[in-house]
Amino acid sequence: MPIYEYRCPNGHLFELFQRMDDAPPEVCETCGEGPVERVLYPVAVHFKGSGFYSTDYGRGSGARKREESKDGASSSDSEPKKKDEKKDKKEKAAET
Repeated sequence: MPIYEYRCPNGHLFELFQRMDDAPPEVCETCGEGPVERVLYPVAVHFKGSGFYSTDYGRGSGARKREESKDGASSSDSEPKKKDEKKDKKEKAAET
């Protein structure tokens, strides 16, 4: 049996261990307000196989840093460039 999470109009979150065919609760267990709504969370999906490439998926900044270090570029070389870019953005914002 799955565990479902619900939210009431006052913002309380509560979980219920119930069957899939059971009716959802009508009121909050904490404050008694209703109606409640089921909270859904996205799940990560990673397709594997010959038809998918590792470049098809988004990467965090940590992955880019690892790639740069593998290519021979040191992370210290890229950091001053980032700082200069930040300064340029601040100067542009100050001009407007």
